[in-house]
Amino acid sequence: MNLTTFTVEQENFICIFGVNSRTALIDEIRAAMPDFDEPEITEIAENTLKILDGMTDAEFSELSFDSANYDEETEV
Repeated sequence: MNLTTFTVEQENFICIFGVNSRTALIDEIRAAMPDFDEPEITEIAENTLKILDGMTDAEFSELSFDSANYDEETEV
């Protein structure tokens, strides 16, 4: 996986925070992590942080995040 490629789950996770700054997003995720009750959410957060830590602010600013809407009938 390319370090600047986020999974759909990670993109949706990022959208929850609604911030446009890489550093602000990192801070928000780290602040929220103690409140995560689900191991899967913690894993998504940790993997998202790894990607965010490995990119620059300029790289982050070039990305666009839109939460995915799924239609169960069209999923493969």
